Amino acid sequence: MTTHSVALATRQTGVVAPAVPSLGNLDAYISAVNRMPMLSAEEESSLARRFKEHQDVDAARTLVTSHLRLVVSVARQYLGYGLPHADLIQEGNIGLMKAVKRFDPDRSVRLVSFALHWIKAEIHEYILKNWRLVKVATTKAQRKLFFNLRSMKKDLDTLTPEAVTDIAEQLNVREKDVTEMETRMTGHEIALEPQGDDEEGAGFGPAAYLAAPGSEPTEIIEDRQRDWLQTEGLSNALATLDERSRNIVQSRWLRDEDEGGSRTLQDLANEYGVSAERIRQIEAQAMKKMKAALASYA
Repeated sequence: MTTHSVALATRQTGVVAPAVPSLGNLDAYISAVNRMPMLSAEEESSLARRFKEHQDVDAARTLVTSHLRLVVSVARQYLGYGLPHADLIQEGNIGLMKAVKRFDPDRSVRLVSFALHWIKAEIHEYILKNWRLVKVATTKAQRKLFFNLRSMKKDLDTLTPEAVTDIAEQLNVREKDVTEMETRMTGHEIALEPQGDDEEGAGFGPAAYLAAPGSEPTEIIEDRQRDWLQTEGLSNALATLDERSRNIVQSRWLRDEDEGGSRTLQDLANEYGVSAERIRQIEAQAMKKMKAALASYA
C-alpha cells in the first residue's frame, strides 16, 4: 500500500487520512491505535453531523482515528492469503475513510457496524488484485468460494463428494465451482522458467515447451466460428423470428443485469395477455427456429 493510494482515497472521499506518526514497526502502530480513545454514541453522532453539514475535516479525522483498531482487527482475519498485514491495514483504512464519508448520523446504526462493509470490501479488492490464485475469481460465485472455502474445510484433505454438495448448498453455488476452486487453492506453483545461472539447464523449463497462445489452427478456426455465432450469427437468427418471439427470447436470455436480468414466463404472460404455458411454447418454437438458422449459417 503506497502513500499515493492514501492520497488518492483522500481526494475521492474528502476525508483526510489520520496523521499517524512513523512508529518504526507494525506492532508499535497497532499498540498506538489501540490506545486511541473510543467515542460514545453521542460523540460519534455529533462529529458525523459536523462533517456532513459543515465538511469539518477535523471531525472526520477523529471518526477515522477512533476506529483504526477495527481495521486492524478485520485485516487480521485475512492474513491467510500471504499478503503483508500492514498493506491489508492500509487498504482497510481507505475503506474506513469511505465509510466515514457516507455515514448518515440520522440512521439508527453505529459507525462501527456501517464501516465493516466498506473495510472488508476494500481489503477484498486488494486481495483480488494481488493474490496469484484470486485472478481466476472473476465471477460472483468464484469470489464467494475464494473467501469462504478455506474456513469451511474441516481439514487439509481433499473434499469428499458429500462435503462438496454441502458447501455448494450453503453458498448457493454449483458443485463444479466448489471442486474447481479447491483444486486451484490447493495446487502448487511450478517455475515456468529455468532457475539459477546454470547454462546447461537453460531452455529446459516448462515454458520452453508451451505453444504460443492461439497458434493452433483448429483453435483459431473454433475461436472465429464462436465469435461469429455470438455476434452476426445470433443477430441473423433473431432476425428470422417475428417481433413477439424475438422479444420473448431476448427478454428471457439476452438481458443484462443492468437491464434487470432475465424476465420470467409470468412477466411476459402478463405483458401479452396469455398464459405462462403459452409463452413457454412460443419460446421453445423460437429457439428451435434459431437453432436451425444457426446451423444453416454455420
